[in-house]
Amino acid sequence: MRRLKRVLLGLLCLLAILILAFFIFLNSLTPNYEGEEELKHISNSVEVYFDTYGVPHIYADNEEDAIRTLGYVHAQDRLWQMELLRRAGSGRLSEIFGALTLETDKFFLSLGIDDHNDRALANLDRNHPSVVLANAYLDGINQFIEKGPTPVEFYLTGLKKQKFDLKDVYNAVAYMGFTFNKGARDIVNTNLLHVLDSSYTKELFENDPSQEIKIPVHRDTARTELAAIHKRIAQALIHLPIPEFHGSNSWVLAPEKTATGKVLFENDPHISQAQPSVWYEAHLVTPKYEKYGYYLAGVPFPLLSHDRTMAHGFTMLANDDTNFYYEEQHPTDTTLYRYKDDWQKFQYVTKTIQVKDVGPVAFQYKKTHRGPIVNSNYANRTRVEGERLVSMHWLFTQFENRLIQGLYGINHAKTMEEFSTSLPDIHAPGLNVMYGDAKGNIAWWGTAKLYRMPNSTSTKFILDGASGEDDPVEYLDFEHNPKTINPPWNYVYSANNQPDSTAGMYVPGYFANSSRRAGRIIDLMEGKNQGWTKDDMAQMANDITLRTATDFIVDCLKELYLKGLSAEQLAYLDEIKAWEGNFDLSSVGAVFFEKMEENIHINLFSDEFPSFEEYESYSVQLKLRKVFPNASSKWWDDVSTSNKKETKADVINRAFLDSWEQLSDELGSNWKNWTWDRVHYLEHDHPIGRVPSLKKYFTVGPFPSSGTSGTLNNQGFWTMDDGRYKVSSIPSTRRIIDFSDIENSISILPTGQSGNPLSKHYKDQAEMYINGRYRKMMMNEEEIVSTSEDVLTFIAKK
Repeated sequence: MRRLKRVLLGLLCLLAILILAFFIFLNSLTPNYEGEEELKHISNSVEVYFDTYGVPHIYADNEEDAIRTLGYVHAQDRLWQMELLRRAGSGRLSEIFGALTLETDKFFLSLGIDDHNDRALANLDRNHPSVVLANAYLDGINQFIEKGPTPVEFYLTGLKKQKFDLKDVYNAVAYMGFTFNKGARDIVNTNLLHVLDSSYTKELFENDPSQEIKIPVHRDTARTELAAIHKRIAQALIHLPIPEFHGSNSWVLAPEKTATGKVLFENDPHISQAQPSVWYEAHLVTPKYEKYGYYLAGVPFPLLSHDRTMAHGFTMLANDDTNFYYEEQHPTDTTLYRYKDDWQKFQYVTKTIQVKDVGPVAFQYKKTHRGPIVNSNYANRTRVEGERLVSMHWLFTQFENRLIQGLYGINHAKTMEEFSTSLPDIHAPGLNVMYGDAKGNIAWWGTAKLYRMPNSTSTKFILDGASGEDDPVEYLDFEHNPKTINPPWNYVYSANNQPDSTAGMYVPGYFANSSRRAGRIIDLMEGKNQGWTKDDMAQMANDITLRTATDFIVDCLKELYLKGLSAEQLAYLDEIKAWEGNFDLSSVGAVFFEKMEENIHINLFSDEFPSFEEYESYSVQLKLRKVFPNASSKWWDDVSTSNKKETKADVINRAFLDSWEQLSDELGSNWKNWTWDRVHYLEHDHPIGRVPSLKKYFTVGPFPSSGTSGTLNNQGFWTMDDGRYKVSSIPSTRRIIDFSDIENSISILPTGQSGNPLSKHYKDQAEMYINGRYRKMMMNEEEIVSTSEDVLTFIAKK
């Protein structure tokens, strides 16, 4: 018995030692926010004060020391995110995730990002300040890789850390550029022309930009293979372990409109929900330079930033910078394609992808002078009879990549004029650049490489590549891009809606429904001409009223057949009649709106397609708002019934009964419990959280979420199998700059500063974000020093 006790005691001691060792090991993986670290290549000591939310305030003698230090502290919080972002654009995710992301890697490699960036780097002026500072930033990252703790994700995936170089920076911004791209909808549109009679498609594709709410310009100075192509592109993107960029909001108010007589600035870029947060905040201070910025992982210059004199932000312009072309292959020589009167040779590109647990996988794709053939990744694939080859022309790879130089320029400008001279360097992705400054200037520029097409040529369908007649007629100089500077109405805004005409044309693109967010911004701006405050701006950014909802409800209710409805159903409709379009958590009307819109869409459109799956593949371009106002539209008739011609009223009544039945099944029989908080939720997904046993350690949430797709607090969602709505895209930050009190400007991140799940700043903003709260973007040195929780000093290593 004594021996048994000794054995048990020994085992308990061993277990205790193992547990202690495990916790010591875990603790060694956490970011270091205090003490001293040696850093090579800095000229003097650098002080980093981490505020309450882990934002580093970096004080250095010069900018090169500051940005080298930024690279180090950025890496200790976001190295895993940096790793994923550099791999996405260069087609190297399969080294981590195996065969799951093989098609994704093939797709991104076939875009030519990697090769395009090789050419850009070959012509780079290595002495340009943007390059010198970028290399200093990378040096900071690499010094952390050499001596800093390895993030837990590397252990879990078995990935070894590798140094970063300039090409990784270029690949990261190229990935960002592609995810702004909505051009694949051209393929959906073209396929719809094959699937449906023109009497159906005419209503969907009629487009008159002059009837949209436009961003005003003011200058004061073949069916089967097409479905397969779109499916291939969609599947290539579905397994991306990092978020895609979507739309955004921004508005900037001139002094005449504010209570303080100083500019107020708001920006909230909308990006797919993810963990860690997309942006990393940092404040750099030197005797000659100061900037508070929002950084992408592995990118040395902030995309969003402000200082004491100016602020800028971005939204997606949504211009069409990708076109698809039918290519005519030679009838007997498959290495040739026709362009005008000549037969030109396809270029064949061979790549090798390292796939985890599989090994090297070679593949080949072919390309024309426009870009890659997107029918298949394999150039030697057996051609399907009757298949027409389709090439992809993406403006990003057609012109020199100077995005890094552009970001450097706008972040080092001293005046609005200097700021604007760097904008032509941002040729793709197309962006709405929002601007405000301490002198009272406000401005908006549409930055992109715009082009003019031949008359009557629409870029929203696959174009004719063989004749050359659908090529752009000209590329416009930047001076012709739309812009608004200091307009007399005293505000500028963007909600990804159509810009007004410029250079005698409307910019082609896939713009947001202007009657929703854009219309709501204008309503609120015009409803209060003066006296706007920072609090007003914050309230507006969290606005959850859907501008078009009540009109839709009124239109539905007047078509309902009340006879035969139960007393419960009638009481429910009385509740809906009183609803004002607010998507707060207790709203019953919000659930009714989304469920009705969903079922009307299904009942209106799905019967025209051979299967429900095919209907779903086209749903992104089946716009309910195009058909709903027209009671005589051919779409209302259900073609699956032969003895009756259905009307708008029939479809709406069927949708109501479907909605009632579904909500009763999903949420119970008492309609008073059918509230928005029970169906609409936000969950910040981490790539490692896809493993069920690890989800609770990496994924943040879920949280019931107010707002919906199209409210200013924009919460796009996917409908899940259980009928609930999982938020898919969100404001990736909300930031408000007040030039009357710059040191008390405010912002918020969706989860936290750190991407390390062991950090105290991994999710310390998540509750604040979901509740619409803000925190200060600190710039006052005395306040920063006195309130910072942690101080990390970097000492020059000799």
